[in-house]
Amino acid sequence: MLRYRRVVLKLSGEALAGDTGWGVEPDRLAYLSEEVLAVHDLGIQVAVVVGGGNYFRGRMAEGWGIGRAEADNIGMLGTVMNALMMRGALTARTSADVRVMTAVPMQSVAEPFIRLRALSHLDQGRIVILAGGIGQPYVTTDYPSVQRALELEADALLVAKRDIDAVYDKDPNVHPDAVPFTHLTYDAAISTGIKVMDTSAFVLAGEQGLTMHVFDVAQQQLMGRICLGENIGTLITAAVPSQ
Repeated sequence: MLRYRRVVLKLSGEALAGDTGWGVEPDRLAYLSEEVLAVHDLGIQVAVVVGGGNYFRGRMAEGWGIGRAEADNIGMLGTVMNALMMRGALTARTSADVRVMTAVPMQSVAEPFIRLRALSHLDQGRIVILAGGIGQPYVTTDYPSVQRALELEADALLVAKRDIDAVYDKDPNVHPDAVPFTHLTYDAAISTGIKVMDTSAFVLAGEQGLTMHVFDVAQQQLMGRICLGENIGTLITAAVPSQ
């Protein structure tokens, strides 16, 4: 039995990159496309929010001698490139319709994000890829992924992390005794300074009661298994579930 009817997948730009952390690795793109299709083929409605950190990040602005707002605009264009590449990889593997929608109008390559239109696409079985964040600087794709999940009335937000299989009480790369959380509340994540997502994203998700799963994108079929009811990685909710 399916746990969720509709999900939003938050996919970082780095997840598409190879070992260098830059650009798009064809094998990674193919792998992630197959993972998305595995969820879609279960009959689950899927929207994907893509990042652009494999091309440019706003925090790189100072090193390049450009303003932060300009740098964030460049990063938003990077998300569009990733979205178009993912659409190409998906359409090569499925007969399902795949739509790219952007917060920054780009009519010649993608549709503008209109909430009701995106909902219609999902209801008709289309895969929707969301690019451009929310179209504003000074915001990473963490906050837009939560916002889009709420706007699209998703049952859960799946946060695919690279080289992170769960949320830990401290950095496992530095502390061998770090303990993973199987379940965490947003209040606890904020109070303990968990950095797996921006604090603003945690606040919004907690206020609106959004269910979030954090897992390792490199482990095959985890998205599908989570949607089928398995508890993998870390489940983050607004309150502790009743026993």
